[in-house]
Amino acid sequence: MLHPRIQEVTERVIERSKETRQAYLERIAHAKKQTRVRAGLGCGNIAHVMAACSSDDKARLKSDEQPNLAIINAYNDMLSAHVPYKDYPEIIKSLATKFDATAQVAGGVPAMCDGVTQGRDGMELSLFSRDVIAMSTAVSLSHDVFDGVFCLGVCDKIVPGLLIGALSFGHLPTYFLPAGPMQSGIPNKEKARVRQKFAQGLVSREELLEAESASYHSAGTCTFYGTANSNQMLMEIMGLHLPGSSFINPYTELRDGLTGHAVETMLKQLIETKDANCLADVVSEKTIINGLVGLLSTGGSTNHAIHLVAIAKAAGVILTWKDMADLSEVVPLLTRIYPNGSADVNHFQAAGGMGFLMKQLLSKGYLHNDVKTIVGDGLEAYTTEPMLDKDSSVIMTNSTGPSKVKWVACPEKSHDEEVLRPIDNPFSKQGGLQLLTGNLGKAVIKVSAVAESHQVVSAPAKVFSSQGELQEAYSRGELNTDFIAVIKEQGPKAKGMPELHKLTPVMATLQDQGYKVAIVTDGRMSGASGKVPAAIHLAPEAVEGGVIAKIHEGDLVTLDAPAGVLKVHVSDEELAKRELQLSQPSQTYGTGRELFAGFRNIVSSADLGASAFGLE
Repeated sequence: MLHPRIQEVTERVIERSKETRQAYLERIAHAKKQTRVRAGLGCGNIAHVMAACSSDDKARLKSDEQPNLAIINAYNDMLSAHVPYKDYPEIIKSLATKFDATAQVAGGVPAMCDGVTQGRDGMELSLFSRDVIAMSTAVSLSHDVFDGVFCLGVCDKIVPGLLIGALSFGHLPTYFLPAGPMQSGIPNKEKARVRQKFAQGLVSREELLEAESASYHSAGTCTFYGTANSNQMLMEIMGLHLPGSSFINPYTELRDGLTGHAVETMLKQLIETKDANCLADVVSEKTIINGLVGLLSTGGSTNHAIHLVAIAKAAGVILTWKDMADLSEVVPLLTRIYPNGSADVNHFQAAGGMGFLMKQLLSKGYLHNDVKTIVGDGLEAYTTEPMLDKDSSVIMTNSTGPSKVKWVACPEKSHDEEVLRPIDNPFSKQGGLQLLTGNLGKAVIKVSAVAESHQVVSAPAKVFSSQGELQEAYSRGELNTDFIAVIKEQGPKAKGMPELHKLTPVMATLQDQGYKVAIVTDGRMSGASGKVPAAIHLAPEAVEGGVIAKIHEGDLVTLDAPAGVLKVHVSDEELAKRELQLSQPSQTYGTGRELFAGFRNIVSSADLGASAFGLE
């Protein structure tokens, strides 16, 4: 039976979304009824489609009898998570040929890395890149000559952007193909220790670089549980990955086997069984709720408090932070993955992975089972895990081709309850993200990594207009006290809502020294928000008249995570009298920022998804 709170919130979302969801589904139904586009193309049009194809593929495209698959690729060879995608198109094309079908790289999408741009001007483009990726995906599919879609992307804004864009073509079956995490490097606690030592001036830049390089050291996603790996969890729990495929390392036989199996599965659905679920049917109100439950039960990235709202809206579903907060009250926290613990995603996978997690959530009614996925109906298949099937022949005849894969039951017990726990013995009875409200507005806090003793802070405000100002104050020795750091003018309209991850080492050091500290900001923290309490994504933001811009130095501010309270202890009458305290407009050119002025002007607030284009 479904948990009562899951049922309550789901019904609320369905009722709230009735008109917008119906309008979306009507558009998809209209697209499904259209004549297969390739059949109606003029000779010049189809000639352009197949101009560079082999003679065999030209014959297949001209006959218009077999599927043509679109590949949307986020490959680049600078970012470790996307390097493995270099070989995916050829694997997909080769397997398509075996089914007498075709596949084409329909387009590429940008894939920027927040790890590179932290604390730099380029970070002001980061959130907006999600919507650029969504539009790039739509442009790629706009040629309208495809029967199925493979989305190749892993990291922070790439997966949400691909999904938002693909939902505009929701009449097509769409699979997300993961690339997997890199092998584990140095322990995460050691990495964090060196970062804090560097912030204190106790280790050199060379020592810091050595530690960072030992952590981020090969192809694949970073192994901490930030936005990239939260993306992978979401795509699996929402039924857009093959079961158990999220956290298999790159360049392994099983990883290649899963990629091959995904292609083979879609082609069989399109050609043989004619039962491929289209994307619009897979991504429903219940699917969105399942994704949110997954996020809460794993203590996932705070960035998805924004992304899930935007993804839902693209599917005609209206999701709010109140929905998230109400679910967080009852969804248990079942994982401890860095920064919420010392383990990484490879340890999570070894402990039982997604199969164990989803089986536990299903067992107590925390997930909707009456949903569609890329492999069929229901989530039972997602309580299994993949293994190489050594008794079967390989899919491809060459020696480097992916091997056959079989699925077996997931472990009945966690192999490490310090990392992954059963539903009856959670790390916490509440989820990892919470909503904060009060006279400052609405904000989100990630509590899964914050010790209970640090979840309530009342202290005088120290007000900054950038994370650089705070770092400078620390260097001058001005922060050796209890305080709440108020970093304003970092919201979507002001600066594109950059992540403020550079604050973490400084604030964590002060907290370790015994000071009561916290962060309040209309910007973002990293998807790996850590042990310092941080009220983030504050809406309304400073430049839209948010009260955060009326906080004075020394005002008493309270952040109470358990009670869901965020307020400044100043009377309404006094706040009404105060003028907004805004710094000079920040520089909005250089590093491409001038190209995004239009985005900053029209972007919605964080609680509405921080989207730069409207979706009905």
